[in-house]
Amino acid sequence: MDIYVAGALAAFTVDMLIYPFDTLKTRRQSQDYLKSYAQAGKNSALALRGLYQGIGSVVLATLPAAGVFFSTYELFKTTISKSSLVPLPVVHSVASATAEAASCLVLTPAELIKQHAQMIRSQGGDKTRSTSLQAFRGLYEAGVGRRLFTGYTALLARNLPLTAMQFPIFEHLRAKIWATRPRREPGHQRILETGVIAGASAATAGALAAFITAPSDVVKTRMMLLTGRSNGADTLYRGGRDQMAAEQQPWRVARQIYAESGTKGLFRGGGLRSTWTAVGSGLYLGTYDAAKLWLTGGKDADTKSR
Repeated sequence: MDIYVAGALAAFTVDMLIYPFDTLKTRRQSQDYLKSYAQAGKNSALALRGLYQGIGSVVLATLPAAGVFFSTYELFKTTISKSSLVPLPVVHSVASATAEAASCLVLTPAELIKQHAQMIRSQGGDKTRSTSLQAFRGLYEAGVGRRLFTGYTALLARNLPLTAMQFPIFEHLRAKIWATRPRREPGHQRILETGVIAGASAATAGALAAFITAPSDVVKTRMMLLTGRSNGADTLYRGGRDQMAAEQQPWRVARQIYAESGTKGLFRGGGLRSTWTAVGSGLYLGTYDAAKLWLTGGKDADTKSR
């Protein structure tokens, strides 16, 4: 239960602080979104407006998803590491990949709604309306209610390489830093130190892994934005359902992006993604490690073994 609560707390912290970066990244990756502003003679496609659009669906999903992720990760890490034949980097990679597959089942519907909500352009009127509800209503009216898991494979294809690459690097860096630190007694200073070391390690690992896996993120974003139609957005696919299903095949989407913009198109938003992943991972895993140590009263097994 402590692991679940710590994961949920970490997820909520990151959602509130990092979400605007994700909104800008999504808009940057949407060619249609940028074109709609260019045709209107505007240069505000990446303006600081509506940066928290769609956060409602994300908060509702990421809290349980984070709990699922860390509970699964800690379980598999402990179980697999009991075998002396498996190298530690492999243990961390397999455990994190398994945890990611489980959490993506919770995240995919929210991710689909979120990315449509992020594309809604304000037309005035009632600005208090939830963009998440608008996006969900638009998807439902487009007949996509049964396809809320559209993009699961793309989300998994994006997150698995990122997670499987990030966690071995993170665990290695964290262990190396702890090896150089003097041991401290449990207390507030120990909790703060734990969070800072975990955060710095996670930020470095996350930035590197995020940039390398940027093309899979671009493909995932395009696939999800091709699903249905969201009220107020001019970016969504207008063809028939059969054609849309064919267009949403990951490799076909990747080839289309490459044909449109080359390698640069596949890495569109990569720098932004690396930045918010570094910040997000640092806050996420830093908060998680600190919260877990606090909730266990300084009796965390990993901390004691450092």
